[in-house]
Amino acid sequence: MAEEIEKKLVQTEEKLSSLFKRIDDIAFYNQKKVLKAYNEARVNTQCFAGTTGYGYGDLGRETLAKVYAKAFGGESAIVSPLLTCGTHTISTVLYGLLRRGDVMLSVSGQPYDTILNTIFGKDNNSLEELGVIYKQIDLLKNSEFDYAKIEKMVKKLKPKMVYLQRSRGYSERNAISPYKMKELFDLVKKLSPKTFIVVDNCYGEFVDKIEPTDVGADVIMGSLIKNAGGGLASTGGYIVGTQKAIDLIATRFTNPSLKTEVGSYEFGYRVYFQGFFLAPHTVAQSLKGACLIGQIMQDLGYKVIPSNDIQPQDIVKSVVFGNAEDLIKFVQTVQSISPVESYVTPYPWDMPGYDDKVIMAAGTFVGGSSIELSCDGPIREPYIAYFQGGLTYEHVRVLAEKLLELY
Repeated sequence: MAEEIEKKLVQTEEKLSSLFKRIDDIAFYNQKKVLKAYNEARVNTQCFAGTTGYGYGDLGRETLAKVYAKAFGGESAIVSPLLTCGTHTISTVLYGLLRRGDVMLSVSGQPYDTILNTIFGKDNNSLEELGVIYKQIDLLKNSEFDYAKIEKMVKKLKPKMVYLQRSRGYSERNAISPYKMKELFDLVKKLSPKTFIVVDNCYGEFVDKIEPTDVGADVIMGSLIKNAGGGLASTGGYIVGTQKAIDLIATRFTNPSLKTEVGSYEFGYRVYFQGFFLAPHTVAQSLKGACLIGQIMQDLGYKVIPSNDIQPQDIVKSVVFGNAEDLIKFVQTVQSISPVESYVTPYPWDMPGYDDKVIMAAGTFVGGSSIELSCDGPIREPYIAYFQGGLTYEHVRVLAEKLLELY
C-alpha cells in the first residue's frame, strides 16, 4: 500500500513539474527583490530591538516600514504588530480614506465575510452609519472585470475609492492577477484621477513577480500571519501605498497629531524582519503544496479551484465537495496531521464575523496562521474547503499521503 501511494505521488509531482519550475522561478525573482529592499533600507541588528512607551524614534518600526515599501513598490508603509489581523488592517484603511458622502465602489464583488460589518450596519460604527455610500459590481462568470459597468459607474459617481479583493474569499471565482489589474487601474485613473485604488492583497503576496502597487494601486494591505510574515510573524498587518494615502490612513491608525511617530513594541522586530525575508521561499512551498493537493483531489473526481492548468494567484486551493459530510472529513484530516493539536477533532461552530457555521483546521504554531498548513470552510452550499498554507512542501506531502490512504 505504501509503495502504491509513493508511486502515485511521484507521478503527480512529475505531472506538476513545469508548474513547480515556474513557482521556483518567481520565488527566486522575489527573493532578489526583497534582498535589495533590505540592503537599501540599511537593515542592521539595532533594528531588531524593541521599545516601550511612546516609541519615538523606534528604528525597528521605521526601517521595517521602509523595507515593505521598497519591496512592494510603494512610497510609504505602515507595518505593525499593533494591527491585530487582516480585517483590522483593511478597516483601518477604509476608515482612514473614506468620509461622509464618499463612494466606495467594490469592483470584485462582495468583500470577504469578516469585513462586511465594517461596511454595513446600524449602531456599530460602520461606514454606512458614518455616511459612506457603498456600491458593488460583481465579476463576470469567467472571473473577469465587468468593464462596461465599471466605466459607467466610475464616470457617474467619481468614487473616492475603487476597492478590489485579490483573493476569492468564500467564493468560487479565481484570484485576480496583478497583470489583469493594470488595464482596470489605467481606466479608473483616466476617468477619475483622484480616486484611491485599494487592493486587499491577503493571500497574494509574492505569488507573482509583481504586486498591485506595481501596476497603479494606491494602497495594498494584508495580514502578517499570511504570506508576508513568512510563518514567523506572530501577529500584525501591513499597509503599503502612496505617501498621500498612507498619511491619511495613519490618522486613523493612531490619530491626526501622532500618525506613525508613535507605537512601541517591547518584544522587538527580529521575527518580522526574518519572516519577510523568508516569505518568497515560504510562499513557494505553500503554492507547490496547494497544487499537489489540488491535483490529487482533482484526479479523484472533485472540482478544484483554480485548476492546475493556470498560474495560481493566491495560496488558496478550493475543493468543492457538494455535501457537508465530505467537507468536514477533509478539514478534520488536515487537522490530524498538524504539528500542533493533531489530536483535536474540529467541528463546525459559530465564529465571530461569519454568518454561517465554519469548520477550521488550524494546528499551527501561530494561532490562525494561514501561511501554515490550514483549511476552513463555511457550512453552506456548495460545501467548499479552502485549503491554504504549508511552511514546507514536505509537510503538505504528508497530507497528500494521508488523503490517498483515505480516498
